[in-house]
Amino acid sequence: MTGSVWGGDRLDLDAYLARIGYEGDRTPTLETLRKLHAAHSASIGFENIDIVLGHPIPLELDALQSKMVERGRGGYCYEHNLLYAAALERLGFKVSGLGARIRMGDDRLRAVTHALLKAEVDGEDWLTDVGFGGEALLEPLPLRDGFEARQGGWTFGLAYEKDTAAWVLRSLHEDGWFDLYAFGAERRFPVDYTVFNHYISTHPRSPFTGQLVVQRPGPELRRTLIGRELTRTRPDWSREVREVAPEEIPGLLDAEFGIALSTEDAEALVAFHR
Repeated sequence: MTGSVWGGDRLDLDAYLARIGYEGDRTPTLETLRKLHAAHSASIGFENIDIVLGHPIPLELDALQSKMVERGRGGYCYEHNLLYAAALERLGFKVSGLGARIRMGDDRLRAVTHALLKAEVDGEDWLTDVGFGGEALLEPLPLRDGFEARQGGWTFGLAYEKDTAAWVLRSLHEDGWFDLYAFGAERRFPVDYTVFNHYISTHPRSPFTGQLVVQRPGPELRRTLIGRELTRTRPDWSREVREVAPEEIPGLLDAEFGIALSTEDAEALVAFHR
C-alpha cells in the first residue's frame, strides 16, 4: 500500500482481527465497519496503566500491535484509535482523524485532547471511536444533526452547534442529554496525536497521570475502575459501587476488563495503590 497515513501497510491484519474475534467480511462496507467497531470495543479495554506506572506511551504501529494485540493489553484513545485506523485503512476504508474537546457534562472550553475517527462509507461520513474512556460508543454513528441511536440499552445522539461550528456527541441520561465531547472538522494526523499524547501521558494536570482509569463498555453493562472504585452501571442507571483492595486489582483487571498484566506490572500497580 503506497501513501499509507495510518500504517495499514504494516499491520498484521490477521492477528488484529483474531484479537478482536472478528471473522466476518473484509470488504469496506457499512456492515463491516459496524461489526469491526463493536468487536474492537468488546475485546480491547480502555486503560491508562502504563501512564500510572510512569512508562512511556509509544504510538508507533509496531508498539501498538505488540501491546494491544500480542500481549493482551488495552490502551487509551490514541493507542486504540491509531491501531483501529490502521485496520480500517488496510481494509480499504477512507478514514480521517479528528480531535475532540472533552465535556462530560461541563461546557467549559477545554483543549483538544481526545482522538477519534471519521470513516466515509458510500459517500456518508460516520463517527467511529473505539477509544473513549467515558461513555463509549458501541457502534459508529452517521454525522447527521439530531441523529439518535439505541446501542444495546444505551442511547447516543449527535448535534451540530452552529455557534461553535462543532459536532457534539451526547448520551441520554435520566435527566436528559449529557454532552460527552465536541469535535470539529479539522483533519488530524498521527503526528498531531503524538503531540497530544505527550501532554496527556506526562502532564501533572492530566486526568490520566494520577489515577487508574479503566473502562469496558457493553450493551447492558458498563464497567469502570477509577482509582480503586469499581462501578458497574446498567442502562436504567442503577449502579453497583465498591472499593477494591490493592491486591485485587490485577485479577479484577483480567476478569472484569480482559486486561492481562505482566507479573512486574501487576506488582507495581498493587504497590501504587497501597
